[in-house]
Amino acid sequence: MTSTLPCVEPASFLTLHYRLAGPHGDIINTFGGKPATLSLGTGALSPAVEQCLIGLEEGSRATFELPAGVAFGERQGEMQQWVARSLLHQLGDPAESYQVGDVVQFPTPDGQGSYAGAVLQVGDEADGRGVLFDFNHPLAGQPVVFEVHVIGVL
Repeated sequence: MTSTLPCVEPASFLTLHYRLAGPHGDIINTFGGKPATLSLGTGALSPAVEQCLIGLEEGSRATFELPAGVAFGERQGEMQQWVARSLLHQLGDPAESYQVGDVVQFPTPDGQGSYAGAVLQVGDEADGRGVLFDFNHPLAGQPVVFEVHVIGVL
């Protein structure tokens, strides 16, 4: 018997619950709340994670274990960068104080989106180094468990 349920294709619009976890636990988990809606191919998920979804039927549940570096690439040293305090003041609240572990959102150059950096080190005002951010994805270079429940496929 052939199924008539819609299947996920490369440009599908989806409603789904999903969880992305690394060795230290969940990074994203929508199962306890509102489902996510997204279009494949728009960058909402990494290409490797999107590939896991292709062919899944509406209503299906699946869990994928992706080896280290597959889901979000390897960690890249050049993705750790010092950001001058003057730029941080220009982009946000000049009174903002930064702590190691904070995640800060930055606008993309075109102003249409954002990207995040995690604070690795905070320089003194006097040393002029600003704040060292890690712009790697938090799961870069790590094994990832991707759990999904495909609720709807358009």
